[in-house]
Amino acid sequence: MVLFVVVDPVGNAPIFAGLTRGQSDAERWRTAVKGVTLAAAILLAFFVVGNGLLSALGIGIPAFRIAGGMLLFLVALDMVFAHHSGLRGATASERAEAHEREDISIFPLAFPLIAGPGAITTVLLMASDSSDLTGQGIRLGVILVVLLITLGSLLLTARIVKVLGETGANVIDRLLGLILAAIAVQFVVDGIREAFALG
Repeated sequence: MVLFVVVDPVGNAPIFAGLTRGQSDAERWRTAVKGVTLAAAILLAFFVVGNGLLSALGIGIPAFRIAGGMLLFLVALDMVFAHHSGLRGATASERAEAHEREDISIFPLAFPLIAGPGAITTVLLMASDSSDLTGQGIRLGVILVVLLITLGSLLLTARIVKVLGETGANVIDRLLGLILAAIAVQFVVDGIREAFALG
C-alpha cells in the first residue's frame, strides 16, 4: 500500500503524457516498458542489498524508520499540495531537459518518477521488516505488482488523462498524500518506540 501511494501510478500518468507528447503509440509503449523495467531493476537491487547496506553503514532499523518516515512525510506534502518536486518526480528543469533528449525512459521516467528517493526508502523499509523467506517473498511480490500497475497506468495514459484530467489526478494525489502522511508519522512513532525499547 505504501509503495503504491509513493510511486503513484495514476498521478504519474499526466506527467508521462507530457513527456511523451508527439510520440507514436508504439514509441510510447516502448518508453513505458523500458522505464518500468529499469525502475524495477533499481528497486529490486535496493530490496536485495537493503539490510546489508544499512548494516555496513552502521545504521539501525529504528533510525532508518525515523529518517524514512520524515522523507515520506515530505513526499506526502508534495502530493497534498500537488507540487512535483525532486522528491517525488522530475522538477520543471528536469522535464525541460528530458524534452531535449530522445530517450526519456531512463531519466526522468525510471528515476526519479518511478524509482525516486521515496520509493527507494519504502523498499528499504520493506526489506528490513522481515527476515524470513516467506515475508520477503510477499514483499517482493508487492513490489512487482505495484510496478505492473504502474506499467498499465502508463500504457493507458491517454485514457486516464482524458477521464481524470489534471484536476482529477491532483484530487487523487491529495487523498493519497493524506494517507501517506499518516503512514509516515506512524513510521516515525514506531522508530522512536523501537529506539527506546532497544536503549
